[in-house]
Amino acid sequence: MTTGSPAVTPAASGSSGAAASGATSTASGRVSDARPGDAPLLRVRGLTKHFAVRKGVLARVVGQVKAVEDVSFDIATGETLGLVGESGCGKTTAGRSILRLIQPTDGLVQFDGACVHAPSRELAARLGDELPSGPLRSCSGAEMRQLRRQMQIIFQDPYASLNPRMSVSDIVGEALRVHRMVSSRVELEQRVRELLARVGLDPSYINRYPHEFSGGQRQRIGIARALSLKPSFMVCDEAVSALDVSIQAQVINLLMDLRDELGISYLFVAHDLSVVQHISDRVAVMYLGRIVELGRTADIFAKPRHPYTQALLSAVPRADPEARSDRVVLQGDVPSPLNPPSGCAFHTRCPLAMDVCQAEAPPRREGDAGHHWTCHLED
Repeated sequence: MTTGSPAVTPAASGSSGAAASGATSTASGRVSDARPGDAPLLRVRGLTKHFAVRKGVLARVVGQVKAVEDVSFDIATGETLGLVGESGCGKTTAGRSILRLIQPTDGLVQFDGACVHAPSRELAARLGDELPSGPLRSCSGAEMRQLRRQMQIIFQDPYASLNPRMSVSDIVGEALRVHRMVSSRVELEQRVRELLARVGLDPSYINRYPHEFSGGQRQRIGIARALSLKPSFMVCDEAVSALDVSIQAQVINLLMDLRDELGISYLFVAHDLSVVQHISDRVAVMYLGRIVELGRTADIFAKPRHPYTQALLSAVPRADPEARSDRVVLQGDVPSPLNPPSGCAFHTRCPLAMDVCQAEAPPRREGDAGHHWTCHLED
């Protein structure tokens, strides 16, 4: 995906009542407060993250692992963008780079008008009119500390992400103490009890420790911790992948209820396309660090345009055992991001690859309602 992509918002559809109120009906049928033309809550342009490979006694740099390369998208207020792809494609790295939990190599990350990360001069020249007005400067550490109240993350592993030596009260209340959002121990305990109740846990669990809970309950504690500062944006990093299917449904429904109730925006990182289809308004498909297709959820699942997206969707199990599906089997493994293929990165596994795919980077193609993909094939 190239930089300089226009802002994408879910297209208006559905009842005339929604249209009359100025709201936008999303692909999942939910009515969002975002309207076409509104400034997005999160704006990402040309996000890039390379990791240096060092060898020898002097730890000299001998290469670069290109984990995320030139990623661009927008997320509106109250919107959920699903980010999908195979393991190792850069989904988690992209999410953490947006929050600056790891420092991006390059890219413009703008959250609610604040410049989380400023682009390099070269990228700024490419972005042109898409640059925000005023001087470009990445937020300082103190400024990021304030922004982190609004930007939170739910980690993948509910077992490793909770300190076993801390009680639920300490885990959920830590951010409240750090940001001085409570004035007394009594107020802190009251807030923690309210948060536990909000995520469907008994407030009496406040003095228990992580080992006393199931995986689903631990993930709810992680969600309560992320909610404690009342964020407007959360990265859900494989938030349900470590849970049983029945527990996954409970956590997904909880996240959807919180989104509808509090207006939270999500970047939902996952590899389970069924889960992504259920919760997301739009879907971005990543391959080897790049977004190869992005569009409304209904459009992506009804008519995927990129061969990689088609292969992913063909592998999704169907509830009807008699339903026939043409499975697209990809040959070989994902190439190394240390030495990615020339031209289209997918050409080494693509069943439709042509000679031009190896020689030239694919052009960006546009569909309806912000649906776009990168491929040499016209259709």
